Amino acid sequence: MPAHVLFILALGFALLASSCLVSAEVVHYTFIVQNTTVEKLCQERVITTVNGTSPGPLIEVYEGDIVIVNVINESPYNVTIHWHGIFQRQSQWADGVEYTTQCPIQPGNSYVQNFNITDQEGTLWWHAHIGWLRATVYGGIIIYPRNGSSEYPFPTPYKEYPIILGEWWNANVVDVLSEALATGGAPNISDAFLVNGQPGDLYPCSSNDTYKISVISGETYLLRIINAALINQLFFKIANHNFTVVAIDGSYTEPYDTDVVLVAPGQTTDILLTANQSIGSYYMAARPYISNPAVIFDNTTTTAILEYEGSNSSTSTPGISTGVESDNNTTTPAYILEYKGSSNSTPVMPTLPAYNDTETATNFNTNLTSLINGRFCREVPLTVDEDMLMAVGLGLVACGPNATCDGPLGQGLAASISNFSFQFPTKLSMLEAHYNNVSGIYNATLPDQPLVSFDYTNTNNSFNQSLVFTTKSTTVKEVKFNTTLQIVFQDTSLVGTENHPMHLHGVNVHVLAQGFGNYDNSTDPSKFNLVNPLLRNTVGVPVGGWVAVRFRANNPALQTQI
Repeated sequence: MPAHVLFILALGFALLASSCLVSAEVVHYTFIVQNTTVEKLCQERVITTVNGTSPGPLIEVYEGDIVIVNVINESPYNVTIHWHGIFQRQSQWADGVEYTTQCPIQPGNSYVQNFNITDQEGTLWWHAHIGWLRATVYGGIIIYPRNGSSEYPFPTPYKEYPIILGEWWNANVVDVLSEALATGGAPNISDAFLVNGQPGDLYPCSSNDTYKISVISGETYLLRIINAALINQLFFKIANHNFTVVAIDGSYTEPYDTDVVLVAPGQTTDILLTANQSIGSYYMAARPYISNPAVIFDNTTTTAILEYEGSNSSTSTPGISTGVESDNNTTTPAYILEYKGSSNSTPVMPTLPAYNDTETATNFNTNLTSLINGRFCREVPLTVDEDMLMAVGLGLVACGPNATCDGPLGQGLAASISNFSFQFPTKLSMLEAHYNNVSGIYNATLPDQPLVSFDYTNTNNSFNQSLVFTTKSTTVKEVKFNTTLQIVFQDTSLVGTENHPMHLHGVNVHVLAQGFGNYDNSTDPSKFNLVNPLLRNTVGVPVGGWVAVRFRANNPALQTQI
């Protein structure tokens, strides 16, 4: 269950240089949010979609463009659309976080989101940002270099394919969340994972619901991987193929050769894949990485197919946009990669890491660094104005008098940062309250350090009733414009250690270092990479460990961490 803590960055607005907009195009999209009937996993379900498909429209723009999206809500639910990773410089009202940057778009109403794409390029994504609607309301964003693919800091690929990973429930996801909130227990696990909306042929009634792409032997392809799943981090592999990571969260990286990718919810990874294997068909597959052995999870595998052209089955699935399309815009948890010319009918299956392979997860995350000479690479601030430690994890909230919840100790589960569990306002958005100086909507009392310091990762503190309880409130941290913040996100063992993705809106952060155990302020800073640390907008806190990030608060807005 996501926890939200917000930063208000007060004082001033950074003006964009007029040169940034000289060559800008204005790109228009219409998003009709509506209920749609689909068939999946032997069942017919009504889901919420954009323009009748899930994933929804692929946003394709160039750096410097202005994007205008008319969001029309024909669904029965309140909705907002968040543009995950877009900086929203001078367009904070368009960020799309319910009761944070805007009030929800009510059924039968519409809202125009107008924002610029400045100083960033690569793969990002959009999704509903209210409740669990984003389980089906999501899609990709591709920002091309201003002058096209010839400006990539890597060899120009022959073709590009978005690979959007998701989750599927054989239930109304609004009801799944409502039940969890009502009972205080964990939400029901998903029933499948998806690739571009399709589960793949390992699931029941899904033999025709497998996403396929076609490749030519010897050519190199750019796969833009997005984890749109609500809960699970996912390992991703392609049978018999290695590839090179060239970008993360819309920031270029030093080329990193690997045969496996780990993507947390909200993260994106761009890889270069060369079709250099025997003519045939190869599964692309994804399965969860679960760091807490006590967690019940969806232990299934989604697949797609990579087909080499010339094989008996070398046809790409129609669908999402240039390169990625499927019937009804649905895709499955496995891709089939097929080489042209192959006669193989059964794709080769990759050997995926074990679900609890923390070593592989750690190796992947710690081997990624920024491309120093890449466009929009930013130097690490060497001085810090404010230093924070946030203790993250699950806690418990009191179930109420004469009531029993389904969570541990008969109480309710709640995500927590330093024993503060964020609660959205219900009357006015926080940005509007800040702009109009309206009091009573939020309070600015989030501390720089936990109010009580303890042995955060010591399992003897599990369910320690003097530490495990949290309170719900709309609590934020206010900082001055251009402040340099360093935040250490520290995992806790209060309800079991676990890897947690943390996302910041409006900025990318420098990921300085990560480690296991409790962060030590006297020794761990010596491990910081201050030369070429990875830049990203969503970072994973290691299970039973910590991660240190640093960024300059130079984009006045409300910054949400999830």
